[in-house]
Amino acid sequence: MSDRPDTPLLDRVHYPSDIRGLDKDQLPQLADELRQETISAVSVTGGHLGAGLGVVELTVALHYVFDTPNDKLIWDVGHQAYPHKILTGRRERIRTLRQGGGLSGFTRRSESEYDPFGAAHSSTSISAALGFAIANKLSGDPHHAIAVIGDGALSAGMAYEAMNNAEAAGNRLIVILNDNDMSIAPPVGSLRNALARLVSSGKYLAPRKLAQKLARAMPEPLHVAARRMEEYARGMFTGGTLFDELGFYYVGPIDGHNVEALVEVLENVRDAEIGPMLVHVVTKKGKGYAPAENAADKYHGVVKFDVVSGVQAKPAAGAPSYTGVYAKALIGEMERDEKVVAITAAMPSGTGLDKVEEKFPERTFDVGIAEQHAVTFAAGLAAQGYRPFATIYSTFLQRAYDQVVHDVAIQNLPVRFAMDRAGLVGADGATHAGSFDLAYLCTLPNFTVMAAADEAELCHMVHTMALHDSGPIAVRYPRGEGSGVALPEQPLALEIGKGRIVREGKKVAILSLGTRLKEAEKAADQLDAMGLSTTVADLRFAKPLDGELIRRLLTNHEVAVTVEEASIGGLGAHVLTLASDDGLLDAGLKIRTLRLPDRFQEHDKPDKQYDEAGLNAPHIVETVLKALRVDSTEVEGVRA
Repeated sequence: MSDRPDTPLLDRVHYPSDIRGLDKDQLPQLADELRQETISAVSVTGGHLGAGLGVVELTVALHYVFDTPNDKLIWDVGHQAYPHKILTGRRERIRTLRQGGGLSGFTRRSESEYDPFGAAHSSTSISAALGFAIANKLSGDPHHAIAVIGDGALSAGMAYEAMNNAEAAGNRLIVILNDNDMSIAPPVGSLRNALARLVSSGKYLAPRKLAQKLARAMPEPLHVAARRMEEYARGMFTGGTLFDELGFYYVGPIDGHNVEALVEVLENVRDAEIGPMLVHVVTKKGKGYAPAENAADKYHGVVKFDVVSGVQAKPAAGAPSYTGVYAKALIGEMERDEKVVAITAAMPSGTGLDKVEEKFPERTFDVGIAEQHAVTFAAGLAAQGYRPFATIYSTFLQRAYDQVVHDVAIQNLPVRFAMDRAGLVGADGATHAGSFDLAYLCTLPNFTVMAAADEAELCHMVHTMALHDSGPIAVRYPRGEGSGVALPEQPLALEIGKGRIVREGKKVAILSLGTRLKEAEKAADQLDAMGLSTTVADLRFAKPLDGELIRRLLTNHEVAVTVEEASIGGLGAHVLTLASDDGLLDAGLKIRTLRLPDRFQEHDKPDKQYDEAGLNAPHIVETVLKALRVDSTEVEGVRA
């Protein structure tokens, strides 16, 4: 190896073109420095650590071998792309990762030309790469599209749908299977690397290509026999795979932490003309950082931590998280009723179902990154008399909308949907915000949709769902800590479609849904101090609406304001429809709706996001005053 220069190699690498100016024997040193820089950066910002550390050598090798950004490199999922960001002109900003105004925690087209496609949800990379590859083929562009997909992401059906259509892309499409967990065929020392180099080399591929051409020229029976013989012979060496059946030439498995072996294999793959290629790379999450290697689940996503000890910063003790409250409530229901089962899609710890599984392993199901399957699986269970809780992030349930409509709603099956991460989610940004579930569920006949205002309400709603057998029912609740209210010793079954009055007033009505209730109460305090007597209602149900309560509030108050942490098309739209259908708008009612803005909000701290969205107490007060057409200084009782 070359002598180490006084200046670290990473300081000389600003873009991938700089990597290509290095000698191959310098790449291991560059990888070591890149790994340390990634650890250092994430220790400051928090974020996804383990996955990125596992692909450091692969990242270096890909940018060394391929002509990025002309060759399109798509990371699936994008949270493993932190090393990629450091090597593609963003090192100086890497410590702004996931901070307000800083770099995204995922790949993002608007951020860099080296991010050709955003991938923050899973299993989309092969479809997108196929699109790039076919576009190149149609335009005569010889460049490649490379999809790096994790073995977990490969559990989704969409990946196989794409692979089933990939043959037309020819050698312009390359798929890298980053196998860091399930180890389809774990490597055994250098022999496996040598075999991968052999079957990807021109010496192997050229005769194979010639044999295939000759076989196609034979009469059909001989052609089929020759093809089968060739596949059998290759299978003896490589253990033929499902990928071959899908039209991919399979290479691997190879050691994903041997950067020199990776470069050699990837160069062979780049130069091959055999058709779509799949390179099976075996890596280790958290590679090179002992705390992350030894606890991959705890270091998948991290808060700020001490690099030397690996100890993560502990948040100040506060109220339990909504996720934790949900898990505890669900365990209670499973203890009471053996028909209650729990389902998640590759997010057991994120949804709290890891705690549920500890108690009820035979009634807890993690189906992998397969939300479509999760929903229809739940529908099948419901049809057989079980009480399934499909526990899926709001943003991920979007991936299974057809199944929600066709397999659940139309058949009126009592599937229970628990939608974690509803509303804005902070550092993960727009790709993970649970903004749309009210709009996409409340339009569906047969559905009941609830939103928890606090932890106690969530307990009552989980119990209500467990007892509800007359159709699909959903509850939405946010990420993070609750408000600190006491949890009920015994949860109550709520009356379907009935809200509650939190405080009674005469002039202004605030109709709240979900955890904005605290802000609604703060706004009511301010309005009362101005002499504007204010009612606050927690509607609880977005569908069916409490029509009786809403009509009373709209007719007995001068101004009504709806408040929800969801997109346009949710509660406010349905209240306006009710008012219109009943002719209440003709009576001069002043009604206003507050909801998330009609755009994708940037990542930031949640309190800042909600302030930007205009959903805090001052915005409610301002909306009321504008509706009354008065200035706050003119209102009776206003305090300096």
